[in-house]
Amino acid sequence: LTQNGLAADKIQQYVGVTWLKTQPFAHERADASRPWMDPGGPSLLGSARDAACKADILSVLRRSSQLNSSEISDISPGKIGNNPLGTNNGQGHPANPATGLPYPANPVATGDFARVLAEFWADGPNSETPPGHWHVLANQVTDNPLTIKRIGGTGPVVSDLEWDVKTYFALGAATHDAACAAWSLKRCYEGVRPITLIRYMAGKGQSSNPGAPSYHVEGLPLEPGVVEVVTDETAAPGGRHFGVGTVGDMVVYSWPGEPGDTTTQTSPVRWIKAKDWVPYQRKTFNTPAFPGYVSGHSTFSRAAAEVLTAMTGSPYFPGGLATFTAPAHTYLVFERGPTQTVQLQWATYADAADQAGQSRLWGGIHVPEDDLTGRIVGHQSGLNAWNLAKRYFDGSIMSEVIIPELTFLPGNLVKVSWPSRRCLYYRVETSSDLIIWASASAKTAATGTEMTLTLAQPSASSAFYRVVWSATP
Repeated sequence: LTQNGLAADKIQQYVGVTWLKTQPFAHERADASRPWMDPGGPSLLGSARDAACKADILSVLRRSSQLNSSEISDISPGKIGNNPLGTNNGQGHPANPATGLPYPANPVATGDFARVLAEFWADGPNSETPPGHWHVLANQVTDNPLTIKRIGGTGPVVSDLEWDVKTYFALGAATHDAACAAWSLKRCYEGVRPITLIRYMAGKGQSSNPGAPSYHVEGLPLEPGVVEVVTDETAAPGGRHFGVGTVGDMVVYSWPGEPGDTTTQTSPVRWIKAKDWVPYQRKTFNTPAFPGYVSGHSTFSRAAAEVLTAMTGSPYFPGGLATFTAPAHTYLVFERGPTQTVQLQWATYADAADQAGQSRLWGGIHVPEDDLTGRIVGHQSGLNAWNLAKRYFDGSIMSEVIIPELTFLPGNLVKVSWPSRRCLYYRVETSSDLIIWASASAKTAATGTEMTLTLAQPSASSAFYRVVWSATP
């Protein structure tokens, strides 16, 4: 089946392969064959970072085992969030800056929180998608009566129209650049998805104990209650692996997939064959049609969070809190649930962005390295886009001094090169006396950060060149 549930008659194809060469808004690079940003490749099985790769896979399986956990977690902004960039080490916020009071506790079952988080941020093919989700959040910020519409948090209050135009301009530019950055990395490194790696490793065995059965250096790491090997004892009637597999098989304690009726039934976590593992997703959307490294959700979300922080002049949502409520028993789509009403809460835009990335770990679509590296790439994408967008807003983009570079070529030719800004229009002019200037080219819209034009050298004994530009053709 295709991602939207239609019968398919061909193998799934790579989606987004052209982003390596798509023109971004603010990104620049020296080598057109390389990603726009390059933090290096992912940890790989069998490489010098083999242990990190296995630890990431085990963390995904551990989360799968907790999807029905009744253990209570406090998901208040006072307890979680406020993470240093590229980590999950935050301890929450000491107080709501709008009220000066501590954030109230928000206790929920871990399994309910995990499933709601995975579904709220899923943003699959029939939704507004991950960048669109952040435009929805931006609309909510815009419509909040506590939002004071000063661009960058300073200066005069602007009209609703000016606020909307500039918000969408910067946010669209940042999420576009996030796509350029993330998908160029996906194409470059072809990072494996959990469903592929888990099933591959399960077919090899276990890699934790060379003296135990089913050992293979590329096997799954063992963890009691999460990843185990079927033994004579556990396979016997009454054993925890009875009816799951044969002796020596790798099994995982995990979500087994959608129930027959997702509106009335659940699929509780149980022991299944590791080679049959599935992520917590719709059965028609087990894995996206592009590589995992880096996470698009994480990159889009952090880029958007940087823009909203800069646009509003505050890292906090209006009033210091944003929420989403998932009603008990009716919200989940993959199965019936949650067992209790869950309210997601975020103090800052970065907190929401981090949870968007974390949701893909609970959903089994990404490993932690995909998420954390994506946040870093998204952070820089957002800052770059905002810093350039500001120059369009204040008009300083039009006051840049352009100094063309001349390269004299055989055949009495000269190549004129100059830095350019996308969507502005440029024209080369020549003069023999620096007083009268003649056009040497038509006005051309810039599509990149550099433009060139090769001309025949004028017959005059001396020639001067300049580049003029404007916002209109």
